[in-house]
Amino acid sequence: MSDRQGLPASVDVVVIGAGPGGAATASRLAQLGRSVLVLESRPLPRFHIGESLLPPTMALFERIGLLDTVRAQGFVPKYGAEFSGPSGRFGRVPFDLQGPGRHPSAFQVERARFDKMLADFAQAAGATVIEEATVHDILQEEGRVVGVRYEHAGASHTVRARHVVDAGGRASKIAKTFGLRNHVDRLRMVAVFQHFANLDEGRNPGHEGDIQIGRHKDGWIWAIPIRKDVISVGSVMRREVLLEGDPAKLLDEHIRRVPRIVTRIEGTQPGEVHVETDYCYYADTVTGPGWSLVGDAACFFDPIFSGGVLLATTTGVHAAEAVDGILSDPARTEELQKAYSDFLKTGYDTYSRVIHAYYEHGYNIRPYLESVGMDREELRWYDNPWVVRLLSGDFWSRSEINELMRKESRWDTFAPFDHVLKCPFYAELNAAEGV
Repeated sequence: MSDRQGLPASVDVVVIGAGPGGAATASRLAQLGRSVLVLESRPLPRFHIGESLLPPTMALFERIGLLDTVRAQGFVPKYGAEFSGPSGRFGRVPFDLQGPGRHPSAFQVERARFDKMLADFAQAAGATVIEEATVHDILQEEGRVVGVRYEHAGASHTVRARHVVDAGGRASKIAKTFGLRNHVDRLRMVAVFQHFANLDEGRNPGHEGDIQIGRHKDGWIWAIPIRKDVISVGSVMRREVLLEGDPAKLLDEHIRRVPRIVTRIEGTQPGEVHVETDYCYYADTVTGPGWSLVGDAACFFDPIFSGGVLLATTTGVHAAEAVDGILSDPARTEELQKAYSDFLKTGYDTYSRVIHAYYEHGYNIRPYLESVGMDREELRWYDNPWVVRLLSGDFWSRSEINELMRKESRWDTFAPFDHVLKCPFYAELNAAEGV
């Protein structure tokens, strides 16, 4: 059924947001035969900060039939991550140390092009994607979400849905409507970043394509080559540091504290300076009658270990499968929503603990790993397969390092929940290893 403008008036599922989480949700729901309307507030492609992908994302893309499309885009291959500091000493995490059978690489992507590719994939799968469609109201009847009211092309539209998935990121309409968002003051950072053109990776003192993470006394720096000749460099710092100076000057000063990044960007041409704020938040309630939150709409932690797209797309696919199950058998709603909520929280909880370990020890994860015996002379932390798996995006397994971090009660974020300790990418490999 359509309204007078030919837009759907009723669908199985409305998805708010066409970013990675929304596109993954819509793609999977459409593959499962559901009618899906995706409402994206901005035109595509549109600028977005980042992004550096993690290897398990390749396994997820392979599962939903997207991997060949991603590989064909010409994105910068990423085989590892380098960590360094003011002294110039560094350690490299090579993804091929995860072990056999696991994807040994990922990609550095320009989000504008990457997100457009994901939205196009969702549309090809059968979802309807409407750009420049701003959701103004969540429709409710008898305590249940039953659709949305949105604006498109100067006109107001109403669409009813059996379920609404909010993947709208920081602007999440459902999170705001129901007052779900909590901030994490311990991780409330800001970022200042810019793109540098004319990159020559021949100057890179490390491995071509790697993300570089550089620590210094006031925070940390990222360096991500989003194209062969363009690199994104940003400084993440506490809000009070940003308030003390000019963003452009602070970014330049912080970059100069990390020699290996300075060497990499020699001869480049800096572009416009951007500032990102309102960094870390979470929702304890991520599902409700007729609705679910996905990715950044539910939770956002610091991007230090590049978990954003992995968590968004993985929760998107799991949300889609939970919603499909609910629509097929409403009697299972409570069971499926709890399973999805526990899955999402397990992933984000594990990721947040890695961030806390890094921040708590002066923007350096090594002291924590030393304290729990995961960094030894015979097996350095960046050569340890369990640590490499965790930093590669293994947020759901029962590995030794994951379990040690889960015992650190001072890093608890969510209210108590049941952990889902089954890797969504390599469950069979883990089972064979007894993990």
